[in-house]
Amino acid sequence: MLEGAFADRVLMHPTIRPYPQQPQETSGVTLGSKSIYRYSIEESDYPTLIIADYLFDGEMDFIPPGHYELALSDDWKFFILLQSKQPIAIIPVIKVEEDLSERDRLNDPENKKRLKKEKKEREKINEKRAKVGMPPDKDDIYMEASIEYVKDGNYYRIKYVRGIIKAWGVIKR
Repeated sequence: MLEGAFADRVLMHPTIRPYPQQPQETSGVTLGSKSIYRYSIEESDYPTLIIADYLFDGEMDFIPPGHYELALSDDWKFFILLQSKQPIAIIPVIKVEEDLSERDRLNDPENKKRLKKEKKEREKINEKRAKVGMPPDKDDIYMEASIEYVKDGNYYRIKYVRGIIKAWGVIKR
């Protein structure tokens, strides 16, 4: 009996708590209230093109090395090279391909049912994310941009891939 009373008094002491109090109170910042979520810049809808060297044209104008966004125009006739959402250059497109097999897969009735189910789940998740101030979750789209120098023709070839669309452009040196 003495042991029981002693143990109860020790455990009820305000500075000794072997188990957390109920309900537990969170300390600090809650998820989604940090400025990294609320005020961050949204991800780009365009692939990033990394230019390692200066690109010169025939008139000795140049594009400095750096990270650029590569956007394909709506009519698929030219690329727009963007830096900080500002257009830097317009590049002609020489070839465009659309992956028809992927388009057929996306239009398949079974795949449409699966996509509709995933969309409902994503909407539920986005409602929860909105409550804590986080941006909505979006579909991931495969994006790629690359540049290479072709010595035979003395030009730079730019490859652009976004979703089911592939395009190639050139910058003549």
